[in-house]
Amino acid sequence: MSKIIASAAIRGAHKIAGQADEILTKAIKEKGEDCQVQFPNTGYYIPIIYSMTGRAVEKLADFKEVMREIEGLLPPMVDDDLWVPYLGHTLDAGMATLFAEEIIEACKYLIGPNPVDDIWLGAADDIIMRERGIQFVDGTAPGFAAIAGAAPDVETAVEIARKLQERCLYVFMSAHSDGTTFAEQLVEGGVQLGWETRLVPFGREITSAIYSLGFASRAALSFGGVQPGDFRRNLLYNKNRIFAFVMALGEVTDEWYATAAGAINYGFPTIADSDIPEILPTGICTYEHVVSQIPHDQIVEKAVEVRGLKVKITEIPIPISVSPAFEGERIRKDDMQCEFGGQRTPAFEWLRMRDIGDVEDAKVEVVGPDIDTLEVGGKLPLGILIEVAGRKMQSDFEPVLERQVHTFINEAQGLWHMGQRDINWVRISKDAAKAGFTFEHIGKLLHAKYHDDYSSIVDKVQIKIITEEKQVVALREQAQVVYAERDARLEGMKDEDIETFYSCTLCQSFAPNHICVVSPERPGLCGAYSWLDCRAAYEITPSGPNQPISKGTSVEPTVGQWDKVNAFVLKSSGGNIERMSQYSMITDPMTSCGCFECIAAVLPSTGGIMIVNREYPEMTPCGMKFSTLAGTVGGGQQTPGFIGHSKHYINSRKFIAAEGGIGRIVWMPTMLKEEIKDSFAKRAEEFGLGGEDFLARIADETTATTEEEVLEFITKNEHPAIALEPMF
Repeated sequence: MSKIIASAAIRGAHKIAGQADEILTKAIKEKGEDCQVQFPNTGYYIPIIYSMTGRAVEKLADFKEVMREIEGLLPPMVDDDLWVPYLGHTLDAGMATLFAEEIIEACKYLIGPNPVDDIWLGAADDIIMRERGIQFVDGTAPGFAAIAGAAPDVETAVEIARKLQERCLYVFMSAHSDGTTFAEQLVEGGVQLGWETRLVPFGREITSAIYSLGFASRAALSFGGVQPGDFRRNLLYNKNRIFAFVMALGEVTDEWYATAAGAINYGFPTIADSDIPEILPTGICTYEHVVSQIPHDQIVEKAVEVRGLKVKITEIPIPISVSPAFEGERIRKDDMQCEFGGQRTPAFEWLRMRDIGDVEDAKVEVVGPDIDTLEVGGKLPLGILIEVAGRKMQSDFEPVLERQVHTFINEAQGLWHMGQRDINWVRISKDAAKAGFTFEHIGKLLHAKYHDDYSSIVDKVQIKIITEEKQVVALREQAQVVYAERDARLEGMKDEDIETFYSCTLCQSFAPNHICVVSPERPGLCGAYSWLDCRAAYEITPSGPNQPISKGTSVEPTVGQWDKVNAFVLKSSGGNIERMSQYSMITDPMTSCGCFECIAAVLPSTGGIMIVNREYPEMTPCGMKFSTLAGTVGGGQQTPGFIGHSKHYINSRKFIAAEGGIGRIVWMPTMLKEEIKDSFAKRAEEFGLGGEDFLARIADETTATTEEEVLEFITKNEHPAIALEPMF
C-alpha cells in the first residue's frame, strides 16, 4: 500500500468533509433543519448513504447524524513518511469522502449552484435508472468508465470516448483538470452527449463523481435484491456485477485520491495517465487497484484488462463503427447526407423465411441508385428485403427477427432508424457518407448482426436493398399482405389455444423469488418480451432464461392457474412462491422484479383500480408515487391488490380478467391514456364499455388526484366500476 496515496487520500477526505460541514451549515441557516432533501425523482433517498448505512435522509437535520458518521470514519491526518501497510484507513477515508460528497451535492440542489446546468445532468432519476440500470443486468452494458479530469486535447478525448463506446461501456464524466473537462472537450469535438449515447456528463467538480457511484449503489438495491444498510453485499454486488473503473486524466489532487479510494471500496480500480504511485497487489479489486502512466492510445485497453471486463466486439466489414452505444445517436437535418422513407419516400423492411436452397449466404444485392449519387439532403425510396433460412427457423420468428432491423441499424455510427414495417425512416449522416458508407454496407451490417445474435436459428442470410421506386412500391404491397396476416395471427392467439407458456427468469439474479410466466395474452411485465419473443429466445438459447412450461390441468380457470405452471413456479422460486395467477391481482398475483412499465393498485372505495406508468413522477390517488409503489410491489413479492405489468398488457383480453378486466380501471395519467388509446378504445368497444367514451370516464391527474376525487368523478360519469362487487 503506497504511503503517498494513503496520506493524500486522507488529506483529501478531511478537505471534502470540511466542505460538506460548511455547505450543510449554510443550507440549514437558509432553509431550516426541516427542509426536505432529495435527488430529484429518485426513490432511494441519498443513495450511497442509504445503501451503506440504511439511513434514510429526508431532511437537512438528518445530515447531522451522517456528519457524525463521517467523523468516525475519518482516520487522523498522516505524514507522507508514515507507512500504512494495508488499505483499511484509506478505504475508510474513501467512504467518508463519498458520504461528504453526497451531502455537498444534495445541498447544491437546495442553495446552489444547481448541479443541473448547461451540459451537466446531475443525479440520474428513477426512469433513467430503470431504463439504463437493467442493461448492467442483461449484459447490454458490461460496465462504466468514471472519467475524472480531461484529456490533453480534444482529439484524444474523442478517441478515448469512441473506444469506450465501441465496447458498449457507459462513460460518466466529472471533475476538471486545469479548468478543462472531458465533457466539454467532447462537445468541442462535435460528439453528442447524454444517456442516449452513453456519454453522461454529471458535473464539473470531483464531488459529482458520487452520481456514478450512487448509480452503482442503486443498481444493487434495485436489481440485486440488496437491502439498505447491507454495505458488504452492496459492495460485493458491485465488484462482481457492475464492471466499472475510474479513469483519471490529468493531475490527481488530494480530493481525487480520496474519491478514488471510495471507488476502490466497490472494487473499481483507478487507471491514470499521470505519474502517481501504484497499488498493484490484488485484494479489494479483482486485479490491481491503481495503475498509472498509461499512454492515451492504450488507456482504454488497459482499463478493460485491469477491471477484468470481458467485452465482445463484432468485426463488421463496413467503414463506420458499430456498437449499442450509438443507438441513441440522433442525426439532425444539418448533419444529414440523405434520408429514406419516413413519409417522404416509399419504404419498407420485410424479413421472410425461405427454403435453405433458395438463400445464398452473405449475398448483398443493391437495385437502384446508391448513396453516392445523392446531393446533401437527397432522398430515395428504400426497400430492405431480408431472406433467411435455417433448420430451426419458423415463420413465427419472422416478426421477431424483423424488429431487430431497428436495433441493428441504430448501432451503426452515423445511421439513424425509426419505425418498422412500411413506416420505417432511415437517415445517413454526412460523416458516414464521407467515410464511404453505401447501401451494400447496410446489407453487410444486417448479415453480420443476424449471424452474431441469431446463429442458433439462422443458417443463411441474404439481403436485397431496393431504391428503384416501382420495385419498392410493388414489393411493399406484397409485404403489407404479410403484415396483415401476422397481425391477424397474433391477435387471434389466445391462452386457451396453446398448451405451453414460457418462463422468463432474466431478473432472478436480483429478485430471487421472481418469475414471469409469459403467455400470448400476458406479456412480460418489462414490456420487452412477448410469448413469441420468449419462444424465439428459447430456440436461440435453450438453456437460457426463457423455458417452456407445459400448462397441465386447470386448477382455477377464473384466476388462471394450472398445476404444472404452479409446480414450475414453486421450483423456480426456490420454494418461496407456491401458486401464481395469470389473470388476477388479488388471488396469488404474479410477482414483480423491478423492471415493470406500470403498476396497478386497488382503490378500495371506488370499486376499481388505478394504473400508473413509470414515467409519471407525481403523487397518485393511492397516496404513493411510483417510486414508493415500486418498493411495495418489487423484489419478487406477491402483494394482493398490487401488480407490476407492461403497458401492452392493459389492452389484453385477459387483463385482470378475474376481477372484471379493463372495466375496473378508474384512473390513469393522461400520458398513458394517450399512448394506449387506439387499442384500448377497440378493446373497450369489444367488451361493450363504449370505446373512447369509456376512456373519457376514466379519471386522470387533470380531474382527480385523491381517491375521494376519483370516486366523485367516476360516480358523476357513471363509470361501470361503481356497479361491480368489491374487489376484496
